[in-house]
Amino acid sequence: MNLRSSWVAEKGQTREDTRLTQTPTTMINPVQVRSGIIPGSYDGQYRLAGFWMTGASAMTATVSEGRAVIQGDISQGVYPVTLPASEQVTFSTGDAQYGRVDLVTLRIYDHLYDGSNLNEARIEVIQGLPAPTPKAAAVPPRCLPLYEVLVPAAASAGNGGIPWNTSLKDLRTPVVAVGGILPVENAVLPGAHPGQYQDTANNQFQRWDGGKWVAYPEAVGGVVPSSASTAQGSYVGQYRDGTNGELQRWNGSAWAAAFRGPYYNDFSDAGNTKSTAYTPTLLGTTRTPFTVTFTAPASKAVVVNFGTRMRSNKDTYAYMALQLTQGATVVQDPNDDYAAVAAADNFVSVATHRRLSGLTPGATYTLTACFRVYTATVSAEFDNVFIRVDAQY
Repeated sequence: MNLRSSWVAEKGQTREDTRLTQTPTTMINPVQVRSGIIPGSYDGQYRLAGFWMTGASAMTATVSEGRAVIQGDISQGVYPVTLPASEQVTFSTGDAQYGRVDLVTLRIYDHLYDGSNLNEARIEVIQGLPAPTPKAAAVPPRCLPLYEVLVPAAASAGNGGIPWNTSLKDLRTPVVAVGGILPVENAVLPGAHPGQYQDTANNQFQRWDGGKWVAYPEAVGGVVPSSASTAQGSYVGQYRDGTNGELQRWNGSAWAAAFRGPYYNDFSDAGNTKSTAYTPTLLGTTRTPFTVTFTAPASKAVVVNFGTRMRSNKDTYAYMALQLTQGATVVQDPNDDYAAVAAADNFVSVATHRRLSGLTPGATYTLTACFRVYTATVSAEFDNVFIRVDAQY
């Protein structure tokens, strides 16, 4: 029978039985656990203090105390290891020509599987091969990498040694008890089951959805924080706080502004016209034609506010109205019924608004300011022209 148990049989419980039936840490499948370091620090300031390594001298480093688990093959179980006090490791002199990358590891020797005639755990330096572009050696079975160490060419105790501030690459990853929230350090590894949680290095809470890590607010329908700006959405209609402070909505392929607009444009360079028909061009200014382009919202409607300072004379009306186009197609021509209008010898400020409906959602439209005067013998002047478009939801 393949079923294993602990502390049931009166005799014959093997070391393998014990390893296979221990209370597991972070799982990678129904039987095996993830190899890694048990998190924690003395003062609670750090996620992962166990097996921290620092330079001690030119060619030696100190590995601090810690606890870890190392998973063997599926039938071998998991090996717990503990270093109760710090230990030093020594690196060989650098190659005369090329640098190399050494691995500092926690390694299990078990003669039942490796033919080593050893049964012990070691902190071991696995030396890499010198090369113009050096790489670390392959990781043996039952071995947990802690650090990569770049050993420069000709490094030695009498020749400067290893520059510890730049030569260390931390490979440690944490593990926790089953159901625990995993603190992430270094590599981000896949989850083992939907509903597993982790706390990332940038303080983002995430849930494994069966295929990817999802920011926790996404899983419950909340607004994704701006700190998770690189994460894609989980469903159409999800919202996030954009990095520019804009509320955004996931449309299935990209984050887009949740509420389009407002769209706004203005100018304060006065111009004039004697045209009795609507014209987009004013004399005396280079700011016309004057336009605002907007994207129609899902509601198909927008509210447009527009206005100007104008004068003609007290007996002759001046008009400002808008032309609506979609590409080269005129949707609405300017109309006196919807114009900002006044008759005055001196400048007066006039503004109005109207609702445009029946638009095509997602289509781009342009509003162009048009001007006219009732009588061609009078010059109408326009200044401080503005157009604002607000999507209606």
